[in-house]
Amino acid sequence: MKHLVLLCIIAFTSMSFMVSGDETVKPVLPSANVKKITGESVNTSTLHNGGKPIFVSFWATWCKPCIQELASIAENYDEWKQTGVKVIAVSIDDARNEAKVAPFVKGRRWEFDVLMDPNGDFRRAMNVNAVPHSFLIDGNGKIISQHNSYAQGDEEKLLEEIKKLTSGTEGAK
Repeated sequence: MKHLVLLCIIAFTSMSFMVSGDETVKPVLPSANVKKITGESVNTSTLHNGGKPIFVSFWATWCKPCIQELASIAENYDEWKQTGVKVIAVSIDDARNEAKVAPFVKGRRWEFDVLMDPNGDFRRAMNVNAVPHSFLIDGNGKIISQHNSYAQGDEEKLLEEIKKLTSGTEGAK
């Protein structure tokens, strides 16, 4: 009996060390090399938001629904920022068209982060076959939801989902 009690105490103590302590947030996204619109290379595994959600949207300059989605987010970006979510728009324009991305984004005055994936490495790692394709990732790196295509009003539903997620309310998909 004494051995059983001692074993339970050791097991409980070991588990408490595993649960407590400095919990660091693991990389949210798979490893792939992409570019900032400034041309600087960055690995996607280093992207984080300090334990807060990240919204990743794959898009292209030639994709009208993609542009509508990102324009709608840009119109209400101040409200999005208040939730603490980080918005990352990932252009899948190929190497022939990647020079169009920076002027395109600047002309629309999008304030969120824009990355370019001209080789499609990140797109393949995230299993994106068509755009727009977006992901909502919680602060622990878990994909909460993903969505293909865009219809007007989708961004409002997504913002509500983000608000639930950041307030700790259950119900986010």
